[in-house]
Amino acid sequence: MLQKLSVRNFAVISRVEFTPRPGLNVFTGETGAGKSVAISALGFALGARGSVSLIKDGADKLEVRAEFDTAGLSEELKQKYLLQKNSVVLSRSLDRNGKGKSFINARPVSVAELAELGKCLVDFHGQHEHQSLLRGEVQQNLLDTYAGLLPLRQKTHDAYRQWRDLLAQWEAAQLSEQEKQRQLDLCAFQLQEIEAAAPKEGEDAELEQKLPQLKHAGRLLELCAEAYQALYEAEDSASAQLGRAAKQVREMAQLDEHVQAAAEALAQAETFLSDACDQLSTYQGSLDADPNTLDEMLSRHEKLKRLKLKYGPELRDVFQTARHLKAQMDRLQNAQLVEEELQKQAQKARQELDALCEQLHQKRLAAAARLSRCLEKEIRPLGFDGLQFEIAVEMDSENPGPHGADRVEFLFSPNPGQVPRPLRAVASGGELSRVMLGLKTVLAGEVPVMVFDEVDSGVGGRTAALVGQKLHAVAQGRQVLCVTHLASVAACADAHFHIEKTTDGKTTEVRLQRLSAQETEKEIARMLGALSDQDQTALLHARQMLSAAHPAD
Repeated sequence: MLQKLSVRNFAVISRVEFTPRPGLNVFTGETGAGKSVAISALGFALGARGSVSLIKDGADKLEVRAEFDTAGLSEELKQKYLLQKNSVVLSRSLDRNGKGKSFINARPVSVAELAELGKCLVDFHGQHEHQSLLRGEVQQNLLDTYAGLLPLRQKTHDAYRQWRDLLAQWEAAQLSEQEKQRQLDLCAFQLQEIEAAAPKEGEDAELEQKLPQLKHAGRLLELCAEAYQALYEAEDSASAQLGRAAKQVREMAQLDEHVQAAAEALAQAETFLSDACDQLSTYQGSLDADPNTLDEMLSRHEKLKRLKLKYGPELRDVFQTARHLKAQMDRLQNAQLVEEELQKQAQKARQELDALCEQLHQKRLAAAARLSRCLEKEIRPLGFDGLQFEIAVEMDSENPGPHGADRVEFLFSPNPGQVPRPLRAVASGGELSRVMLGLKTVLAGEVPVMVFDEVDSGVGGRTAALVGQKLHAVAQGRQVLCVTHLASVAACADAHFHIEKTTDGKTTEVRLQRLSAQETEKEIARMLGALSDQDQTALLHARQMLSAAHPAD
């Protein structure tokens, strides 16, 4: 059960905290007051998609925190998410830079983990979601979810992909002799070009390191000789002058110990200068100013550059291309054997796929009969006395797909004597809303919290009262949050929350308040069209509706 929801800087909400009650909690307010925003905030906390556009104007970040008790969760889930207490807190934030943080209790998690746990805690039905019920793939997903067929469907999906991959390989292997020879010639030419160049691992990097030195070898030799002359070989070289100065300072240090530090520094300078001279001498000997060597290296570098341009971009990619060309030539030279083997593998994969499709079909047929009966039972009290509901499962074994070979169609007849027809062809908006309510009731399973955002869309009158009663019945043993614009539904609530939007012309704020019994009467009267808080006719009607909805109170 949701124990508390705290929302900060979400859309038009600056700060809202509310504690829903067990049973049916309804949210009402004027159109545009932000009733659905609070539900959206809960969805965000449970891993729904978010964006910086949701952050309230003037705020740096949004934060949502949802606290649930864990009584309805299995021990397996508690162990998986390290839930050791009687409650769990799911929290999520998002700043203006698009950086988000998600937590389960105090443990950082990914949004995917948040969403995975969220699905076990809350089942959402958003605005206009019932329209998706008209799509065949949605109907198939609902049937498969009800029947627990998602693992088998994933297995079928994998088998379908394997069959399609093998089929594509087999079709690609079926080349004419002329095409095989053309591809062989092309592979042989490209391989010969790489092998003739005979590149070596890391050769291009080594050349790029040496070439600058070779290009400037003459000038480097000249500069090196001049430097060596000045430092060591000249009569008044730096080495000779430093030696004389060091000797004089050493004599001074013998006479005055205050000069000892200078003597030691000069001795160190002599060592450094000697090392520099040795390095210059070695470097001078390593320089190669031969123009032929430079031409050879430039030519080699250009050849490797062209090779990388055609088969790269890096030298390691050239080696990979060579290996690929050899393998391709081997496949082409043995094409007949490869083609026959691929054909056998594709046929075997198709047989395995067909077996899985048949298995799915039989399980769907059995589940369709059960789900049809359950839906009739759930939906009939919602104003469908003569309801007929069927789920057709037709198999096209010649054209399997990633989810099997079935086409699933929900068939519906709201009136006696009418043959059930596809739901998309006969159901009105109000009828779709009630069918979806029945589906959600059947499919929610053990999920402890259900959220309905205007599930009563398109209904009114006596049907609205029946929907309210159904929602109240669904809320027995679980918690239901429902955004509604119908007084008949609101009257069935165990807890009534009012959402109000206020503005001073510069900023907009949303306030959420749990209503007392007297305030609930006034709000339902408003929903019935009361002209003021003192409209006695509307208040009496509201009181009668509440009394009828809660006869035991």
